Amino acid sequence: MASRGVNKVILIGNLGQDPEVRYMPNGGAVCNITVATSETWKDKNTGENQEKTEWHRVVMFRRLAEIAGEYLKKGSKVYLEGRLQTRKWQDQQGQDRYTTEIVADQMQMLDSRGGSADFAPPQQRSAASQSPPQAAAPADSGFEDDIPF
Repeated sequence: MASRGVNKVILIGNLGQDPEVRYMPNGGAVCNITVATSETWKDKNTGENQEKTEWHRVVMFRRLAEIAGEYLKKGSKVYLEGRLQTRKWQDQQGQDRYTTEIVADQMQMLDSRGGSADFAPPQQRSAASQSPPQAAAPADSGFEDDIPF
């Protein structure tokens, strides 16, 4: 079934810096981000907790790039899906260089921002803040508050 192989990357991590958005000559957006993923473990010899952070270069195109540039910032937690791609380019001395990066085709912002209105475009955000407040739920809804988490 997968005789050609599978090239799929899934990351959940935090942005190391603000997104960098540029536009190609045809008007399409390109967004570059760096995402940190960390793993922790307990050292068997010393018993101390250890941590290793891996940095990933991620590139997004078109509308996804515009959304990332508008809503993400340094420290944002994000879920990304995409594929690995290696590019060849030449440095200023004419030497061939290679860069391996993740070309993301799906993104989910994982940070909570205190309400869904924050993710709306600016013109909708102002209208949402002017709407009348919703009625509060009744105080006794028949559920206990002794939830263990």
